[in-house]
Amino acid sequence: MTVPLIYIVEDDVNIREIQRYALQNSGFEVQEFTNGKELYQALEQKLPGLILLDIMLPGEDGLEILTRLRRSKATARIPIIMVTAKTRELDKVKGLDLGADDYMTKPFGIMELISRVKALLRRTTNLEEPAVLTNGCITVDTDKRSVTVSGESCELTFKEFELLRMLLINQGIVLSRDKIMEQVWGFDYEGESRTVDMHIKTLRQKLKEGGSAIKTVRNVGYVLER
Repeated sequence: MTVPLIYIVEDDVNIREIQRYALQNSGFEVQEFTNGKELYQALEQKLPGLILLDIMLPGEDGLEILTRLRRSKATARIPIIMVTAKTRELDKVKGLDLGADDYMTKPFGIMELISRVKALLRRTTNLEEPAVLTNGCITVDTDKRSVTVSGESCELTFKEFELLRMLLINQGIVLSRDKIMEQVWGFDYEGESRTVDMHIKTLRQKLKEGGSAIKTVRNVGYVLER
């Protein structure tokens, strides 16, 4: 059985040591970095199963690193948990919208850390899906993370793309708002359900004629009609 490799990007040596100790005691392999430059060099050699990424870092901050990782085909799907001392809701939402899979606020307990890491690994270790997903005039290339509508390129944010991908994988299946929140924003995201509604609204607009296939199921959620 392969031992999951976790990359820790944290400039506070005390916090980094606590994270490493907890993860190693739970059976994970760990590598530590203090900044983005060190992380990028390691990623060229080996990709981890998950990254714990602090926001407040010297030089390039965690949100900038996250954006860069999500734009690269090689690192776009690596599960990432943001770790930060910031508690403002705006920072949390920004990180999740940029593509973070989960979010932890310092200080946190060791059991919470391990629980979140294990839960995220379970959630993101899925069966292989088709590289190209289609519905009518919509075509999504999951490897290139590109979307076209009637042959024309359609630019989506990271979360809009993940939302569309989930709808395409589950065509014809009604998805509750809670299920969408769990899969796209993270299992414990405490944002309001209107977060999903607002993203559906902008997604429909960007998909133009293709957006009409996304139907609202009253008091439940949404479905992408075949």
